Amino acid sequence: MIEERPRVFIGDVQGCADELDELLALATDEVGDDFEVWSVGDLINRGPDNRRVLERMRTLHSDGRARIVLGNHEIGLMMRWLGVRGTSSADTIEDILEAPDADDWIRWLRDLPLVEIGELDGEPFAMVHASVHPKWDLASLVAHARAAEERLHQLEPDELRRWLRATPGAAASATERDDLDRLTRGRSVVDSSGTWSDALPTKAADAWHRRWAKCRHDYGIVYGHWALQGLHVAPGLRGLDTACVHHGRDDGRGGRTRGSLTAWIPRADDSRRKRAQFGVPDDRFLQVRAKRRYRRRAEPPARV
Repeated sequence: MIEERPRVFIGDVQGCADELDELLALATDEVGDDFEVWSVGDLINRGPDNRRVLERMRTLHSDGRARIVLGNHEIGLMMRWLGVRGTSSADTIEDILEAPDADDWIRWLRDLPLVEIGELDGEPFAMVHASVHPKWDLASLVAHARAAEERLHQLEPDELRRWLRATPGAAASATERDDLDRLTRGRSVVDSSGTWSDALPTKAADAWHRRWAKCRHDYGIVYGHWALQGLHVAPGLRGLDTACVHHGRDDGRGGRTRGSLTAWIPRADDSRRKRAQFGVPDDRFLQVRAKRRYRRRAEPPARV
């Protein structure tokens, strides 16, 4: 039997190339140099060096050593490229958009999935960027993600522009458009039907993962996106966005965000054989503190 490569799950990088290099070096020290990176998306934007992050991750991906899902910042890059949305003062993606090979990078990103699935010691799991519908089982999650991916992968630019511009509910493809946003932007669930929102939940129980956990699914989820929540370790859930690019930012509570880049390295050993990989407590994390302060704009505190 061929032993699987160790998996190294990495939170939102957002152009923090120095921290990514250091984290991958720490992972090499931990498990050797033959591991597989699983990225929750948001490789780019807000940070200083998108190109270096993309080049490193694309090389790993081409070598069969990385799996990457799309995040809202990759979708935002596509929308900027298509002219669907304007420039934000917080954007740092001109190094991609103004490069002579911009079209090639957009094509590569468009071909990435919205969900990756696998098993850890026989436990099924999914990796998404932001959130899932609370009632989706694993097969439903994959089906919804693949339908939205098909639009991203196959539509010609003019059609893709119209689809990305469309308001969910206003077109025949409304379900796929809504699923794209849920998977890459969702934070909360606002009603019993599962309607999602990218706003912070008004009550802790409305966090998307709280609603999902109540359904007692038989698979785990690894995700990112929710920087102000920080590292989230709960049964069946690993949230890995620890705000690297937000280091030093006003946290809305009179303090400063202590940002870092986080990796989760689930590994089977004798002491854990009686406990699931997605069980708690769990100390199998590596973190690299952000090298400097990147952003200053305040946001309200997260409710989780």
